[in-house]
Formats: sequence, C-alpha cells, structure tokens
Amino acid sequence: MTTAVPKRRKTSATPDAPTVAPETAPDKTPHPAPRPKDAPKTMKELRLFREGKRKPPPKQEDNPLREGLRLERVPDPSTLVLFGSTGDLAHRKVVPALYQLWRTNLLPHEFVILAIGRREYSDDEIRAEYRASLEKFSRVLPLDDAAWRSFSSRIRYQRCDFADAAGFDKLVKTLDAIDREQRTPGNHLYYLATQPSAFAEIVGQLGRVGLDHERHEGGWRRIVIEKPFGHDLNSAIRLNREVGKVFRESQVYRIDHYLGKETVRNLLVFRFGNGIFEPIWNRRHIDHIQITVAESIGVENRGAFYEETGASRDILQNHLLQLMSLVAMEPPATFEADALRDEKVKVIRAIGELSPDQTRTAVVRGQYGPGWVAAKQVKGYRQEPEVDPESETETFVAARFEVDDWRWSGVPFYLRAGKRLPKRSTEIAIQFKEVPHRLFRESNTDPDPNLLAIRIQPDEGIMLRFGAKVPGLGIDVRSVTMDFTYGSAFSIDSPDAYETLILDALLGDASLFTRADEVEGAWARVSPIIETWAESPPPEFPNYEAGTWGPEEADELLAREGRKWRRI
Repeated sequence: MTTAVPKRRKTSATPDAPTVAPETAPDKTPHPAPRPKDAPKTMKELRLFREGKRKPPPKQEDNPLREGLRLERVPDPSTLVLFGSTGDLAHRKVVPALYQLWRTNLLPHEFVILAIGRREYSDDEIRAEYRASLEKFSRVLPLDDAAWRSFSSRIRYQRCDFADAAGFDKLVKTLDAIDREQRTPGNHLYYLATQPSAFAEIVGQLGRVGLDHERHEGGWRRIVIEKPFGHDLNSAIRLNREVGKVFRESQVYRIDHYLGKETVRNLLVFRFGNGIFEPIWNRRHIDHIQITVAESIGVENRGAFYEETGASRDILQNHLLQLMSLVAMEPPATFEADALRDEKVKVIRAIGELSPDQTRTAVVRGQYGPGWVAAKQVKGYRQEPEVDPESETETFVAARFEVDDWRWSGVPFYLRAGKRLPKRSTEIAIQFKEVPHRLFRESNTDPDPNLLAIRIQPDEGIMLRFGAKVPGLGIDVRSVTMDFTYGSAFSIDSPDAYETLILDALLGDASLFTRADEVEGAWARVSPIIETWAESPPPEFPNYEAGTWGPEEADELLAREGRKWRRI
C-alpha cells in the first residue's frame, strides 16, 4: 500500500516553495528585511538614483524640536554619584560645571546628583552650600533662579565613610530607589573628587556591593577618577590593577582637565582638518617645539598637597606630556577614542627615557623665593603655610625630550612649567627652520624664523609669524603676525573644560580621557627623573625669584644649542 504524497502548492511570491505542515516547526533561518518598493533594483536604477533623477525611498522625518541643538544627542537618564562632594574640587569645578550643563539643556530631564560625603548634612544644607559656591565660581553670573531651583531639586545627599561597608550597602538601596522613582534605569556615573589615597578604597567598596555591574537590558556604569593617578610608576601600576579588578577599562575615565580645553581640542582639528599644515609638520621643516604651562599664583592653601607632588608630578607627568603627545601624534585612522589614544600612546613610548647623567643635563628644577608678581610682593615657597622651611620640592621644572620616530627624529621638545612666574599662560610654540637661502641680504634686519603659537589659556587663539616687506623704497623685511582669537572670531562663550569632560563621560565618549597604558607610559618617563633627584645632593633652593621666568639653568638648557625660550 502506498502513502499519498501531498501536492505542492505554488504561490506568486515563492514559486515551487514547499508548504510547511502545521505540526512542522517553523523555519528559524533569518530572512533579510523586505526591500522597500521604491528602492533601486538594477544597476541603471541605482545610477539614476545616485544622480538624483529618482526620488529616494521615504525616510523618517527628523525631529523639528532638535533643529539648532549643539549636540546630536543628550546623555541617557542617569545618576551622578559624587564622592568627595563637600571638598574644594566639587565646589569649585564639578558642581559649577553640572549647573552650566543643566542651565544650557545639555543634561537629560531624568538626572540626579547623589552627593556622598563624610559630614552630617541634609539635602537642604548641601544645596545651600552649593548655591553659595555657584555664586562665587559659576562661569555665568548672576545665577538663573529658575534654573537653580530646577537643578537643586535633583541634588540629594548621603553620608558615607569610605571605609564603612554599611554605608555602601545603603548606597545600593538608595540608587535602586532613585532608579525606580526618577526613571534612571541603572545608569550610574561615579565621580571620585576625593584625595587620591581614597581611590582604591572606594573602587573596592563599589565592587564589593556590585555597583560596577552593567545590566544586559540597559544600565551602564562608569567611573571618573581625578588626577594625580598614582604617585610614581609603581603606584600607578598598582592603582590600575585595583581599578581593573572591579571595572573594565572601557568603564574607566581618568580625567585631565587640560584635555577638555577648547584650544586643546581644536589642536586636532587644526592639524588634521587643514591641508596646509600636516605636510610641514615634521623634522624637515620644524626646528624645535616649546610647550609652556606658566602660573602666576603660588601653592595657595595646598602646601601639604604640593609638598608631596611638586611640579614634576603635578604638571610634567600629565599636562605637559599630554600636550606633547597631541602635537607629535600621527593622524589616527578614525576620530574615535581608542584610535586617538593609540596614537598618543605611541608618542609617549617613543620618548627616550633619560638616564641619570642625561637627567642632570636635560632637566632643570627650581623653587621660587620671595619676589614681586603683578606689582605685589609675595613670599617664597618655603614661607607658605604647611610647607617645610627646608623643603626640597620643586615648583618649576624644564626638560628637553626627543621623540624617537621617523617624523620627529632630532627635533627637541622643550617643556617647562612653574609657579609664581610673571603671568598665567599655557602655550605651544612650533618654531620652524630658517629659510635655506637668504635672498634679501640688503634688508636692514633679519626677520625671525616662522613661528606658529597655539595659546591654550587665557587668551585662546592661534598666532602665525612670517616675514613681510616694509612699505616704501628698497627692500626691508620685518616679522609680522596674523592672530586669531576664539572670542572675537566666534563671539560665543566657550564651555569650561569640566563641562566638556563631564558631558563626554555621560555620553560614553572617552576620547579626551587617558587610558591605563598612557598613564603608565607617562610615569615611566617621569619616575626616573624623580629617582635621580632623590639620589642627588640637595638642591640650592630657592633658585629663582617670584615674578621671574625660572632659574638661569632653564635658559642655559636652550642656550647650549643656540636657542632661547619664546617671550610670552
């Protein structure tokens, strides 16, 4: 007896396709999405479509309410957990930055600031303190009362000692309640505005209670760690390991506020967005590069902190080497976080490590004594509060580095930073080589070589110096400058660096934050310098007066090679 075979049924959509019986399991093979009716099918239709001779397929309309917004997207609903919320950094920088972001509608409506501190405060008390701080440190004054009321309603306070396990257990419950009530679906940004000694302890407690875990259905966890990240190479490695035990590297945002400054960010656009500079950005055309971070203030009320830090740890290891890596880096493949940071790390690794003998000749340290700054008499570093009367801590450092790669081989990078200098200024000066043959020998003066100066603060802008003929009979060549300033060119108020960096952390953009290998690479270049100093006889401090440009040895560092520091 034969079994009847069911007849196949043809359909117009799938000819000769077998019919699936009801009891048969459905086919789980993924099928491509159906092609839109108006989509081009043949090569001719595709060509005509590209030439604009056919209407494109209908697309979703843009939200008209977003027109004119500065950002393509705002951060997700989230909670910012601010450790060290009663400290100086929180009052001066972090909270004012958050207020400005809120005032300019760059934060989501579902946003909460959970302030964590060791003191006994109520929500109203911490809000009153933040209001007083904003009236002193806000970038835009007077305060907008309506914006402040809305902003302050999102501030909460919880007392928690960083060594208290029960406090972190309570923090879990508090965040769960906030997520439910304020619709912040597990998105937490932990901001460590504390003393560096507390970093590892806080990270460990967050890991113990599981606040580092990201949820599959959504809910990111990120942590912002302030500088200094470590005290030397070994401590930086240990801290990276402690953080790495709890958070993945993609969750960690090591902040250096210099990288958030508008001019620093524009340096990448200046280099890689203009075709006239990159071809000459190499050893064939550039004689040397100077990077200066000058401060007119002293250590203010941070004497104890500065005694343990000094200019080498405070400025050289992070700010100066960060700026140097941005100047010297190769063009990244994409403008994404890892691509940018990969190129910066290559530069730092290519900086030749200085031996003890090289350190003694290529690095200068100084300490300011009494002097005059801005027509006011100031005391020396050793007379500052909480400073050892016989302190050997440097308040000035100047160094000569080279980058050992094809682009920069033989080009010296001169870096300097100091306290109590004549003025506050941060600048990158690109000194080009002289012309190979002087045609205008009859000129009364020799024009200076071309110079490109990028001012990072306080007058953000870019200056280009070149030679030009003086009007009149004969040939007389003088140096002239073309000066571009952000304030006059764009007539907008640039955001503070902390506003930029906090917003990037909330958006998950790590481009302007340092990676673990980048931090360790910088310490690997600075730690041998500090170790050489520790093994050397005590320096003859103070060796420069307040209000001058540092010790004479800093000038000799360049004079030995026939160069001099640019007058700022």
